[in-house]
Amino acid sequence: MLEVKLHDIGEGMTEGEILHYLVKPGDRVTADQPLVEVQTDKMVAELPSPGAGIVKEIVIDTGTTVQVGTTLLYIEGEGSPAAAAEAKPAEKAEMQAEKKQEKKTFIASFNRVLATPYTRKIARDHNINIEDVTPSDPSGRVTEEDVYRFIKGEQQPQQEAASTNEPPVSAQQTTPDEIPFRGMRKQIAKKMTKSLFTIPHVTHFDEVNMTNLLKLREELKEAGVSVSVPAFFIKALVIALKDFPIFNAELDEENEKILLKKNYHIGMAVDTKDGLIVPVVHDADKKSIKTIHDDIKRLNEKARDGKLAPADIQNSTFTVSNVGPLGSIGATPIINYPETALIAFHKTKKVPIVNEKDEIVIGHMMTLSMSFDHRVADGATAVAFTNRFASLIEQPNKLMLEMI
Repeated sequence: MLEVKLHDIGEGMTEGEILHYLVKPGDRVTADQPLVEVQTDKMVAELPSPGAGIVKEIVIDTGTTVQVGTTLLYIEGEGSPAAAAEAKPAEKAEMQAEKKQEKKTFIASFNRVLATPYTRKIARDHNINIEDVTPSDPSGRVTEEDVYRFIKGEQQPQQEAASTNEPPVSAQQTTPDEIPFRGMRKQIAKKMTKSLFTIPHVTHFDEVNMTNLLKLREELKEAGVSVSVPAFFIKALVIALKDFPIFNAELDEENEKILLKKNYHIGMAVDTKDGLIVPVVHDADKKSIKTIHDDIKRLNEKARDGKLAPADIQNSTFTVSNVGPLGSIGATPIINYPETALIAFHKTKKVPIVNEKDEIVIGHMMTLSMSFDHRVADGATAVAFTNRFASLIEQPNKLMLEMI
């Protein structure tokens, strides 16, 4: 008998919520076939089958949050007497033929409709076959708005229900006036609460003159090289973190130590339809600005498409939040526990400034806010850190020299 247990599929994961079983008792499964969707504090993941056999029993109900190591279901392994008894002799030849196509057929059915895990969950919660929902997006992706329109009966299903005269589910006219506090939203809440009530937060605000960096970026663009502003930010942060390693650290209270990390893995807070998620640019100190730009673009796309792998969200040592494009002018961000600090970049505005010649000119000024753990670092150190970062951004030629 094979036990399928919830195992650690993320960095330091301790629990997960069972969202949806992809099999039922009596189903034949193959090795590595996805069995169940699990919501961790960072992503939705599928647990694969450890071997081939027949699903005997599902132990944990959907919607239940369980600890790592909990048995979720049992599979009678192929070759066991019980599994052999399940298959009648006349069916054995058919079984062999089906097994060759089973995994392929399963995956094709599961991935046929483009939709995020959260959108799929809304459909499941309302007993809707997501394949019946008509997508409004030109790409063919079904959105949560599409599902809600279907629930209200504002659109017809793509296919009529086969061999039945029953009305479609949309006839229920259910009004989505409640949002279940589960899944990623609940996991984010737990992590934010732990961070805020464990770490004594202090937030330091500063301004950065972006004029020269934006000018350099335009010159690169005219030369055919496109590099995003956050790529410059991350490179400058790595240099500043090397000068102030206390912010690339983690407090180990139990052993009364501050662990200074030797790797520079920069997390990037990304707002998705499923909630806030933090993909990671690993080893940013070893990468060029252009490579960092490519990593940011790739990870953002994967985050918004719900395709991040566990490795994409692990081991961050410092986190950034680029909320300026959304119009933010300031905030007091919550630290990504157990890190020591998080920096947020806010809106860049054109304002009158006085240059080094005492002339009043138009400059591009950006506000930043940095929250840090006051048990680990002090305000003066935080000011020195952001001053170092600002000097590299304000004088991008100096940033280039630091990279040599």
